[in-house]
Amino acid sequence: MNRKELVRSAKFLLFSLSAGLIEIGAFALLNELTSWSYWPCYLAALTLSVLWNFTLNRRYTFQSASNVPKAMALVFAFYCVFTPLSTWLGHWLADVLGWNKYLVTGINMVMNFVLEFLYDRFVVFRDSIDTNHLSKKAEK
Repeated sequence: MNRKELVRSAKFLLFSLSAGLIEIGAFALLNELTSWSYWPCYLAALTLSVLWNFTLNRRYTFQSASNVPKAMALVFAFYCVFTPLSTWLGHWLADVLGWNKYLVTGINMVMNFVLEFLYDRFVVFRDSIDTNHLSKKAEK
């Protein structure tokens, strides 16, 4: 792995950690302050973190000048698969098997981190990495 990809991976990790704080914070608030079951708390928290993560990673990690609606549609497609599967897994582990809801959320967050990085890197931003104005400034 070259230095540029290592830096890109580190940025993705840092932005994902910030999105993870948003997700776990929103999940905790909803879990503790409502009587909702696992899945609505998880879905609301996941949505907030995805919006945050997409915005930061598009601009700073992948430095993409690609068509935003197209990139968002591709991310939406990822979450059309990931969200039902992770929601079902979370419901099964937390509500059916009685696992700790925070542990289950953490497992889902780690899976999301790994799968989303690979998807963003090799699908969403594959042809538009390092094309925005920040990338052009760095080249000078």
